[in-house]
Amino acid sequence: MGKETERKFLVKGEFIKQSIQKIDITQSYLSVDPQKTIRLRLADDEAYLTIKSPRSAGTLTRDEWEFRIPAEDAREMMKICLPGKVVKTRYIVPNGAHKIEVDVFHDKNEGLVIAEIELTSEDEKFLKPSWLGEEVTGDPRYYSSNLIK
Repeated sequence: MGKETERKFLVKGEFIKQSIQKIDITQSYLSVDPQKTIRLRLADDEAYLTIKSPRSAGTLTRDEWEFRIPAEDAREMMKICLPGKVVKTRYIVPNGAHKIEVDVFHDKNEGLVIAEIELTSEDEKFLKPSWLGEEVTGDPRYYSSNLIK
């Protein structure tokens, strides 16, 4: 079992010139139950099945299991997923000892840009670039599983 500790921020400035990688992502959900989310993700030519637990109250950490699966299987399973999908372009931006993943959303979430940084502990310090805006960690409006609605 893996653990995920991440913080999310809205983006308020230019970051693309600092990015080192661009990934086109489409994701659908098999479950958005409050006790678990089960997601299928196509990221360029790779595919993943991910299961996440809810965060414990007052924490930034949750359980996460991610499995690489054949892309064709993911495309077939997406046909039976919940209605809606999330389409975004992810930019990877180096930031000190970390990498920030910046998601530029498309389709019905056009205009939304969210940055995520994964940390090794909840109190880990990190450099905060000037283009990171308001922190939205824990705000359900910005959960990817809610952006399918």
